[in-house]
Amino acid sequence: MCAPPPMDHPQAAQIAALSARPRHPSASPFGPADEIGMLNLATAEAAARVLAEVDGGRTFDLAVDFFVGMPSFTAGGDPPFHMWMSATPSGSLKDDPLGVGEAQNRIVSRSGDAISMFTHTGTHVDALNHIGYNGAVWNGFTEAEHLASRRWLRAGADRHPPVVARGVLIDVAALRGVEMLPDSHAIGEADLRAALERQGTDLRVGDVVLVRTGRMTVWPDAEAFISDEPGLDLEGARFLAEAGAMLIGADNVGLERHPSGDPDSWQPVHTYLLAEAGIPIMEIVNLEELAASAVHEFAFVGACLKIRGATGSPIRPIALPLRRG
Repeated sequence: MCAPPPMDHPQAAQIAALSARPRHPSASPFGPADEIGMLNLATAEAAARVLAEVDGGRTFDLAVDFFVGMPSFTAGGDPPFHMWMSATPSGSLKDDPLGVGEAQNRIVSRSGDAISMFTHTGTHVDALNHIGYNGAVWNGFTEAEHLASRRWLRAGADRHPPVVARGVLIDVAALRGVEMLPDSHAIGEADLRAALERQGTDLRVGDVVLVRTGRMTVWPDAEAFISDEPGLDLEGARFLAEAGAMLIGADNVGLERHPSGDPDSWQPVHTYLLAEAGIPIMEIVNLEELAASAVHEFAFVGACLKIRGATGSPIRPIALPLRRG
């Protein structure tokens, strides 16, 4: 069960991971202009197939709320989530910013707000330009040629299509019989295979694969959520990528385990999935309701914000259970 497709599989040529070279950005099997990698498998036909199997009984929201003080990755100097009021009813009475006068400001009690955030905050997707090797990212796009003063010109989140595909939950915490995996637990191929076997779930080319560590059980305690997180190791990531996953996500802040255990790289899974395998990453996914309901196969629906050239984007992913049997 769950072995990667053989090289003579009809879709093997579309799986970038099967021809990846370690620590080199891959040339896309979808052509030299490709900016979305394995998301090319998010076709209308694939969407129609999975939507035809939806049971219609329940919808699972896999996103977390955004709020001031929420856990986010700030260790690299990136900003936390900020939100402030830009207009209030009482303020408009005092300031009259639109010049409409007191009477109209009393009739129209207007509130407005603004936000500032790192694009990798909350439930979000890492685009293929987020991380690469030696100044180059997926499909050979380079900082020297394709990075402008404010944004990447290639492989940004704005290029991502809406994704409607078969989703698979791999509940490693349940496999281990714990609410949350231990700090820095490395999820490798053995854990993934055993969890799939326990669930009776298979992997198919073009799946959205979500891995549960149980880390969301301590959300939103920032220290407990972020420090020394369990997650995928390179072996586990390679297993999923070579099986044909289109998008890989988890319920932790950085998908992979921390510290990485690799003396040469603090993010070996990110570099592998994004630059070599052409697979976008989804992080801080709330998988607790899915796990509690033992929903391991579902229709996944989600779309990024179309922020030009962005290395990441918030996403509001939805899971729709499939009919059983």
